Amino acid sequence: MKSNQLSLGIFGALVAAGVLVAGTASARITELRSTLDDQQQVAVTIYNSDLALIKDVRQVALPAGESLLAWREVAAGMQPETALLRPLKDAGGLRVVEQSFDYDLLTPGKLLEKFVGRTVQVVRMHPTSGAETSETAQVLAANGGVVLRMGDRIETGIPGRLVYPDVPANLRDRPTLVVQVAADKGGTRDLELSYLTRGLSWQADYVAQLDARDEHLDLSGLVTLNNQSGATYEQARLQLVAGDVHRVGGQELDMRAFEERAVKVMAAAPAMAEEGLLDYHLYTLGRSTSIRENQVKQVALLNASGVPVSKEYLLRGADYYYRGRHGELGKKLKAAVYLEFTNSARAGLGMPLPKGILRVYKSDRAGNAQFVGEDRIDHTPKNEKVRLRLGDAFDVTADRTQTDYKKIAGGPSETVIETAWRIELKNAKEQAIRVKVEEPMPGDWQIVEQSHAHVKKDARTAAWEIAVPAEGRTVLTYRVRVRY
Repeated sequence: MKSNQLSLGIFGALVAAGVLVAGTASARITELRSTLDDQQQVAVTIYNSDLALIKDVRQVALPAGESLLAWREVAAGMQPETALLRPLKDAGGLRVVEQSFDYDLLTPGKLLEKFVGRTVQVVRMHPTSGAETSETAQVLAANGGVVLRMGDRIETGIPGRLVYPDVPANLRDRPTLVVQVAADKGGTRDLELSYLTRGLSWQADYVAQLDARDEHLDLSGLVTLNNQSGATYEQARLQLVAGDVHRVGGQELDMRAFEERAVKVMAAAPAMAEEGLLDYHLYTLGRSTSIRENQVKQVALLNASGVPVSKEYLLRGADYYYRGRHGELGKKLKAAVYLEFTNSARAGLGMPLPKGILRVYKSDRAGNAQFVGEDRIDHTPKNEKVRLRLGDAFDVTADRTQTDYKKIAGGPSETVIETAWRIELKNAKEQAIRVKVEEPMPGDWQIVEQSHAHVKKDARTAAWEIAVPAEGRTVLTYRVRVRY
């Protein structure tokens, strides 16, 4: 029994010695620091879903053998499992052994937490003489307050100024990716670190200026960037991906299809160049731009003049109107105002438009631009229509009245109802207009009488387009039979 214990003791000692040797060998690995001073270029590709691909190229001198490369000033929002370090030219037998992301940043509170169980110096100043005295203390706890052992007593709170002997290696002033690399030969290399990060987002913002007759508009598009990733990207090559990219579990994203082409499109353009990317669209800024930490900035996306636009006044009902007895359903109902244009080359556009908010302005008689409404547009491909609801018209109103109700048939299997309607459309403007009336219909429906011809817009909607004279009114009457 004693022999076994002795053997185990010797084995344990050898293991401890081995661990010590290994630890000593690991400690001998030199840590090299790479900062933004080493940066040769940086490319930023931002997606609609609070995600960005960063490609950071730096020139670093590495010795032969193993070394620790502390790649400083990476994004605090980095997803470390996506980080990839690779040489751009001659690999020189360079291999990545392991890597770790140090995002525990240096603060007074964090420094105190790291020294739990270790000793610090407590420096006090005499209130009258100003002389300083120092006493050694052991930090026992730093959770919700500090607990110190000072000689044979326990102190809570900080009785003086704390002085630390060093800064722990895993506590850094900036987010840092530490990569252990092994090189067959030493020398200077161009290394690229690519990774995904959160905290970078973009959206498109559009401004449209209507002409006096509401027939054409000038359209400008801006890209608004918001950088809360915890890093600054100086003179970055900027690209944006528009489209609803599928993300697994809301966290992971297959970026390989994008990475192959994301650095290839850098065509010079006054605004942004666009190309198809898989089933999305890639927009490339034709110049470098700096995206600083905690900054919102805008860059030009497009400019177009004289885009033909049509305006529509729309009065829309509801299908429950046709199931019951109502009488008067509203006085001075306001017609909604819509603008519509086609995203085509013929109209002066033709570039796929990323989703965003489009704000519309129009000049008053004094020539001052006034805001007249805004709407959110979705991703709009080439040759598709953009339709904007600006608000409700002040001078275009309607009175809606149910003038008749008949229940023609009713039973467990079928109900037939016939209702008659009067809609008086009023126009207080100095120009004649046309108002579209759309009525959603329930069940199996049929217009049996009408003062103006309707169009069956779809299976459940009847539509009329009614001319209303300047400062005048037009009355639409119709009778509808509904079976359900």
